[in-house]
Amino acid sequence: MEVSRPLRLRCSVQNYEWGKLGEDSRVARLFSRNSGAEIDPERPYAEFWMGTHESGPSFLVRAESGSPDSEPVTLRKWILENPDVLGEKVVERWGGELPFLFKVLSVAKALSIQAHPDKELAGMLHKMRPSIYKDPNQKPEMAIALTDFKALCGFVSIEELKDVLAGVPEIVELVGDEDASKVMNTTEQGGYVEVKPILQSIFTKLMSANKEAVSEIVSKLKCRLNAENKIRNLTEKEQLVLLLEQQYPADVGVISAFFFNYMKLSPGEALYIGANEPHAYISGDCIECMATSDNVVRAGLTPKYRDVQTLCSMLTYKQTHPRIRYLRAIFTIH
Repeated sequence: MEVSRPLRLRCSVQNYEWGKLGEDSRVARLFSRNSGAEIDPERPYAEFWMGTHESGPSFLVRAESGSPDSEPVTLRKWILENPDVLGEKVVERWGGELPFLFKVLSVAKALSIQAHPDKELAGMLHKMRPSIYKDPNQKPEMAIALTDFKALCGFVSIEELKDVLAGVPEIVELVGDEDASKVMNTTEQGGYVEVKPILQSIFTKLMSANKEAVSEIVSKLKCRLNAENKIRNLTEKEQLVLLLEQQYPADVGVISAFFFNYMKLSPGEALYIGANEPHAYISGDCIECMATSDNVVRAGLTPKYRDVQTLCSMLTYKQTHPRIRYLRAIFTIH
């Protein structure tokens, strides 16, 4: 019986501005070892992609360099030529696409406040705006920390939100007393049906506020926290907000961070993010495994296209603290 040798992949890199620079980036070091390319010390290296998605395809090197067949071929094309490697059921459902996309991320600066659409919404968005929403696929994902890793994920509980509104007057000033009062008068016993419309209303008002109002409120928040920092220890969330303000001045994402759970993962710990759940990675290195999709709906902490209306309408508004899992087998990437 003939034993096939492992086949070498040449993978893609994404140089998004939030990535770590040069040698500081695990992504850069991994990409350099994979491709032989030199690392530019002034360039951000954010994501290393392994898969068949057209936004960052992997290539299969089929023969030794210098031979007639040494030209790389896309992994997708090779799978189409060799469907048996996936098995009949996978090919029947996914064709020449891998059903997953595998990434390594090196995060120096916070990513956008974002969510990934479910299958139905992804198809609609791709049909309406294919230049922005690149494919019709959903994008559930799992992030596995390679280093200490920080992220925002999911909405805080109703009791925590009450503490936010009581302690962050700038939010109340921006969204108004009426919605703030509704939150303060809501009980956890009211359940999801009662809480969801109130949370959706107040969050939508916040994210939809005009730029001038947001700029003024964020500046006021920054001044207050800097002054209070001289007489008390700021909370971790308050310290995070000041960091985000340095990275994205006058951005609504700065103040919206108060609405989300602040997650801190140690190496080997994993966080699952389902469809239509808000999140933002803050810092660190991780491995991501997700469905083969590049659909992201953004609404803050980004210079990229923002689709506030879609984001605010698509979210589940579930108030649960995400569970962190420890995975025994993790990859060591130098």
